[in-house]
Amino acid sequence: MDRQSTTYQSYIKILEEELVPAMGCTEPIALAYAAARCRDLLGCVPERIVVKASGSIIKNVKSVIVPNTGGQKGIPAAVTAGVIAGKAEKKLEVISETKESQIEEMGRYLEQYEIRVEYLDEGFTFDIIVEEYAGDDEAKVRITNQHTNIVREEKNGKVLLDIPVSAESDEGLTDRSILNMNDIWDFATTCDIMDVTTLLDQQISCNMAIAEEGIRHSYGANIGSVMLKTGNGIQNRAEAMAAAGSDARMNGCEMPVIINSGSGNQGITCSVPVVVYAEELGAEKEKLYRALALSNLIAIYEKTGIGRLSAFCGAVSAGIAAGAGIAYLKGGEKKEICHTIVNGLAIVSGIVCDGAKASCAGKIAFSVHAGILGYEMYVNGQQFRDGDGLVVKGVDNTIRNIGRLGKEGMKETNEEIIRMMIGK
Repeated sequence: MDRQSTTYQSYIKILEEELVPAMGCTEPIALAYAAARCRDLLGCVPERIVVKASGSIIKNVKSVIVPNTGGQKGIPAAVTAGVIAGKAEKKLEVISETKESQIEEMGRYLEQYEIRVEYLDEGFTFDIIVEEYAGDDEAKVRITNQHTNIVREEKNGKVLLDIPVSAESDEGLTDRSILNMNDIWDFATTCDIMDVTTLLDQQISCNMAIAEEGIRHSYGANIGSVMLKTGNGIQNRAEAMAAAGSDARMNGCEMPVIINSGSGNQGITCSVPVVVYAEELGAEKEKLYRALALSNLIAIYEKTGIGRLSAFCGAVSAGIAAGAGIAYLKGGEKKEICHTIVNGLAIVSGIVCDGAKASCAGKIAFSVHAGILGYEMYVNGQQFRDGDGLVVKGVDNTIRNIGRLGKEGMKETNEEIIRMMIGK
């Protein structure tokens, strides 16, 4: 692919936009970011907070431990962390520099001050409004569609920022409609490696570190450690390491992750298994970089049609992408990669997202397994064909079907999951 072409430059920008560091599950961190920014506007620590959140935000924050809070879960913990310790300029690492004294202060704040949570339904899957009050002063911050996309700021009734938005749009981001499998393959296999080295080195370093942390220590249900007790073959190890990274991240680990499509779990899933296989196969560094570029872009492509949040589990997209990256490491060409994606999606496209929590690790392991199985099926002369359920002729068409399922077909599923999770 021509390095000066619009497509090439767009793909670089897409990777730069998506592969960014975050500490903790990104939905509670988005709340902490909004709360920290709102506190800055208010000019002091608030005496009262009102949080309005869409159902998918409530779902993804309910059960996950917010890092640097002493093991606290939920929306009040997330916004309190942002108010007490947040540095808004650090965005998705907003509470990464929390001091021990601030964790103690958070506990006192949660006991002393009112934090009211309200359901927000204005047509946006990803929607957060934080309102903070102190004396006669008040401030408001709204984040919509993306984790750091502040679209409105107010102070004492005066509008300081107002950016028009539409549901499920990606304002400010590079046009994702440019993504397709032919160009993704062309970019990943011909790009100047120096254009992606810094991004991918950071992903390798951060995501492997948290995976190893998840294996070494006890987090959540310890899915990764359990899997390693059943065997140490390369496939089991790759699946277990990805699960272990999620084990740690969902259960309060304070190490950063390089995310993909707004999700740390997806960032871990589409990278860690690829790195594990590269080490086992003795792949050259350039081969690993190209496999990771391929995996990351496929994951972003799959998620583009689904949206940031959905009832469709994001681990599926990332696990299939990892399978494609592993297929490339094992000598797969474009044909093998495309069939890996279609086969893998056909196997696990029914996994639902019921929020961020310990069981995400198990879903990650099975999604990576499906991605690898999708490749092994094809090299052994087996495949799912046009008309087999959601599978249609052409990998891009199948990915579009999955996007339609996740975004449109599962809207009511998402609402029902939310109702069950909040006890309605």
